[in-house]
Amino acid sequence: MTANESANSALSTAMPPSIFNDAIGPVMSGPSSSHCAAAHRIGRLCRDLMAGNLSRLIAEYDTNGALVSTHKGQGTDMGLYAGILGYEVDDDRLQHFNTGIVEAGIKVDVHYVDYGASHPNNYRLTIANAKESHVIEAISTGGGMIEVQKIDGANVSIAGDYYELLIFCKDEAQRIVEQLNQALVYEFLHIHQAADTLLIEVKSSVDFDTSFVQKLKINPLIQSVNVLQPVLPILARADLQVPFRSCAQMLEYNQTKDLSLWQLALKYESQRGGISEETVLQKMHDIARIMRQAIETGIAGTAYADRILPPQAPLLKAATDNKVIPDDIVNRMTLFTTATMDVKSAMGVIVAAPTAGSCGTLPGAIFGAAAYLQKNDDEIVKALLAAGLIGVFIAARSTFAAEVAGCMAETGSGGAMAAAGLTHLLGGNLNQALNAAARTLGASLGLVCDMIGDRVEVPCLDKNISAASKAYANTLTAIAAYTDVIPLDEVIDSMAQVGKMMPRELCCTGLGGLAMSPTGLIVLQKLNATSAQDREPGQFWKTC
Repeated sequence: MTANESANSALSTAMPPSIFNDAIGPVMSGPSSSHCAAAHRIGRLCRDLMAGNLSRLIAEYDTNGALVSTHKGQGTDMGLYAGILGYEVDDDRLQHFNTGIVEAGIKVDVHYVDYGASHPNNYRLTIANAKESHVIEAISTGGGMIEVQKIDGANVSIAGDYYELLIFCKDEAQRIVEQLNQALVYEFLHIHQAADTLLIEVKSSVDFDTSFVQKLKINPLIQSVNVLQPVLPILARADLQVPFRSCAQMLEYNQTKDLSLWQLALKYESQRGGISEETVLQKMHDIARIMRQAIETGIAGTAYADRILPPQAPLLKAATDNKVIPDDIVNRMTLFTTATMDVKSAMGVIVAAPTAGSCGTLPGAIFGAAAYLQKNDDEIVKALLAAGLIGVFIAARSTFAAEVAGCMAETGSGGAMAAAGLTHLLGGNLNQALNAAARTLGASLGLVCDMIGDRVEVPCLDKNISAASKAYANTLTAIAAYTDVIPLDEVIDSMAQVGKMMPRELCCTGLGGLAMSPTGLIVLQKLNATSAQDREPGQFWKTC
């Protein structure tokens, strides 16, 4: 079997990505989607498993993974605890998660243990109250996506895209299943052997009847029962089909249709989500409004103490207004990229597209170019759809997690997505969009993730700006008919291979690159030595 055949075989069995689940989203606050948004989703599932009643949390992070060095500064603690508390990811209380945990009476312990985790973003969580306890193992796979892999030792696969009915019992599982079959319509049912119980897991694309769940809770055969609510915006379902799963399959599908990239994205997401094309368009309009609001907020200026950089976007805006630098299309893209990153660093609401660490690249490029070219909101939405479909192909074959593949997985992917959207805005065709995306991603292979001070700011801002500019340049060359050599699918596969070769020190651990430079270490020491309350907003560098 060739490498491509192997990849296609894997694609045929995996759940197909969704534009809104995997590529453009989640809507969130916090520095990192892999750490903050994903941890929040894991926390919400933990809360549901305990029916909101937690008094103890033990978090164990593997010493060979990424979370040991990043769980404090990149929002894992904030996201996880906020999810357990029931806060939404854009809730103003998110910043006060430590106070919330104390007020809720939840005792938290964090341990660093070498337990042989196979993924750098592995969570082993013990959650308990006076009546019961459970051990959860979960991973963050990038861009806020998660998978709960074990509950009390039972092998499960919970991504948060179903309603999950979890029933724990000592025996008589088949009798309980018979009752379920008489009363429920569901997609999947599995019986797992947990540590000292049986776990019946029922997946459904619709919520379970509350009265039936209450009857289960008083069934003498059952120890405990809870419903986990979905944490993803687009749900899964049995026998889910999509029109294509790779770029090559898309081109074959389109041979007799002659659709543009955004139209293909519309058809894909409509079929993937089981929703109308009008609903897909409306969802993307909603996403675009949030992106625009973040850009406007960032240009106006942001304030937040626990950050390295003071607001940067107002500096570029002032230099442009004073004609120190020219106002051109690249200037607009740079300004809008910076504004979005400023809002992210100030705990404002942003859209991870595809990640929080790369949240400036796509909206910065698309909205910046659209503003300069005087394109309307409908054209922006079409550009975002085109970008989203490129993100689907990347998610299907590789990763958005910098912990797995460095910053090429984040700003590299964001740049490739932006290039496809820019091609639409500049009047290019389908093949030119694919060429631009392939060029941009190919030029990002091997890009390390080396954020300093355990904050997603430096050199993250520079990499977002560079990715947007790179996307624009490669869009121009694609429309100018530069020779296309490596197909997008193969570039994505190469990205996955390069990621496997990269040392963990260069993959979002803060253990290599600029993070370990003399000044980088000074920044980290200064941040650790002072609390955010002791620093004036935007004045950190006065202490360095």
